[in-house]
Amino acid sequence: MSILNKMSKTTQAAGKRVGRGYGSGKGGHNSGRGTKGAGSRKSSSMPLWFEGGQLPLVKRLPMIRGKSRFNTLGKIAEVNLGDLAKVKAEQITLDSLKLAGLVEKNVKNAKVVATGKLDKAITVSGLRISAGAKKAIEAAGGKVA
Repeated sequence: MSILNKMSKTTQAAGKRVGRGYGSGKGGHNSGRGTKGAGSRKSSSMPLWFEGGQLPLVKRLPMIRGKSRFNTLGKIAEVNLGDLAKVKAEQITLDSLKLAGLVEKNVKNAKVVATGKLDKAITVSGLRISAGAKKAIEAAGGKVA
């Protein structure tokens, strides 16, 4: 088998230019769009949320007032084990991370990730913790509450 068969494609065939008349290679009279209907017109694209005339999901759900509707979950900050070792408090919560400057003040959730080394016993509570980070904290003599 030659090396030519194993090579990947470097070019891509151009798509048919629908709706551009006889010279496009896609027919002429209806220009490849079919006869009548929304798809045959010039601006035939539908919005992503269009459900064929059914009441859209956007309108079926209740309205939530105010600017807070965009950040219901809030930011989830990532904290690694090396950062936890720098915190002077033994009981580590979201507030202690904010005081230490590891997490921004507007963050509502934080997750401890198993990156870096932890060499002191700490107690972590009220934070999300990955499985690897939980093992590392317990191996260092700490607790996860």
